[in-house]
Amino acid sequence: MLKQRLSHKMLQKLSPQQIQLMKLLQIPTATLDQRIKEELEANPALDEGEDENDTSEIYDLDENKEEKEDTEEFELDDYLNEYIEDDPTLYRLTNEKFVSEEESRKMPIAVSDTFHEYLEAQLGLEDIVDERRMTIAKQVIGSIDLDGYLRRDSFSIIDDLLFSQNVVASEKEVDEAIGMIQTFDPPGICSRNLQESLIIQLGQKDKNNVDALTKRAKLNAQKILLNHFDEFTKKHYKKLQKNLFLSESELRDAINEILKLNPKPASGYAQTISSTNQYIVPDFIITNRDGELDLVLNSKNAPDLMINDNYLDMLKSFKVNTNGRRASTKEKEAIMFIKQKIDSAKWFIDAIKQRQETLYNTMYSILQFQYDFFSTGDERKLKPMILKDIAEITALDISTVSRVANSKFVQTEFGTKRLKDFFSESLQTQDGQEVSTLEVKNILSDIISGEDKKKPLSDEKLKDFLQQKGYNIARRTVAKYREQLNIPVARLRKEI
Repeated sequence: MLKQRLSHKMLQKLSPQQIQLMKLLQIPTATLDQRIKEELEANPALDEGEDENDTSEIYDLDENKEEKEDTEEFELDDYLNEYIEDDPTLYRLTNEKFVSEEESRKMPIAVSDTFHEYLEAQLGLEDIVDERRMTIAKQVIGSIDLDGYLRRDSFSIIDDLLFSQNVVASEKEVDEAIGMIQTFDPPGICSRNLQESLIIQLGQKDKNNVDALTKRAKLNAQKILLNHFDEFTKKHYKKLQKNLFLSESELRDAINEILKLNPKPASGYAQTISSTNQYIVPDFIITNRDGELDLVLNSKNAPDLMINDNYLDMLKSFKVNTNGRRASTKEKEAIMFIKQKIDSAKWFIDAIKQRQETLYNTMYSILQFQYDFFSTGDERKLKPMILKDIAEITALDISTVSRVANSKFVQTEFGTKRLKDFFSESLQTQDGQEVSTLEVKNILSDIISGEDKKKPLSDEKLKDFLQQKGYNIARRTVAKYREQLNIPVARLRKEI
């Protein structure tokens, strides 16, 4: 049986403005201008312009005025006066916290052909009269990924030709097209896997003017790739020497020939404008001025925003036209539409300003916390710092600090750094001091880079080295840090 009853619940809900602010916080400076353009296109009441009155106040509404909900008693005088009498000044970023407006807001973009266009240009040089063969070859080229590999099998390409080009092709025709494209530049292109790519590259490399020693090394390298590829990838050098009856120097020469090849044939060529010409745009810039660190917020991609003058003129005209009489229903609907658009524009302007203030305050706290590092550039002076530390200093929520730290960069005189790289946990030394795990990782990286590559250090030996330096660390922790540094295990670091 259904019953009605009252209950009290406490719910925490985010307002649309808070949701908008959270989304803006996650956007890096490099893509902020695109988000602003989207808002400018969606809201005609929002406009972009330059400040002629040299003011930095935000267009503000009086939020304390009571709204009359009864439509019959609805009066617009207070609302109109609120907007008309207020000075619709701009949202500006150009104060002491931000970069000068004179700096360019656009990043240079190099213009180049895509990798697939480069291959199609070579295809055009082939003596292909049959349009059918040309279509099949173009389909194969289009199936090559950005590393230069053909990851799709012949039957999948046949299906693609049937559905997209209405061409019924045979496996033989597709394989012939693949074989032709494999002769194109760069060597190793259109291979199905790494082994095939290396074999093709080795076969096309320096065919003329090669001395006897190099020929022998290439022949041994070819045998390794054809018959002992698994042992080669696992660096089982002793097995290779035994199976191929090679001396250590002969094996070294053969492996050096293989190491000269490119595991990603397309890596040296432009893929697309978006993937190859990505510039890191720093969100913050720290400069050292006579020993004092100066922080500015990069606002290159944040144009000045304002309320559109045309919408303000509409309000003024409406006030003049309705002076001394009640507004009609259509007039009320029109003014409410204008109000909605102006409110939305104001919320967005406020959100952009709050975003910039939050970014600045968070980065300033990080700067003060890691002042020794930003002064010297010595990573050993990085202190253990977690999101909670900055959240407590700024009085922001941990999730807000996380959004600020994500995908943001800071430009220093020691290079451009990712913001989240400054956050690390602490590790206790044998004398009871707390150090950043970043410091331990740097020391670990230095130890590995200086090891004897013929006998690389195991994780157990790396642990012993770190403990000798005074760091209390377990072998499993060493393995974790090594993996985070993208350093392979000792067996795969071995060189002959």
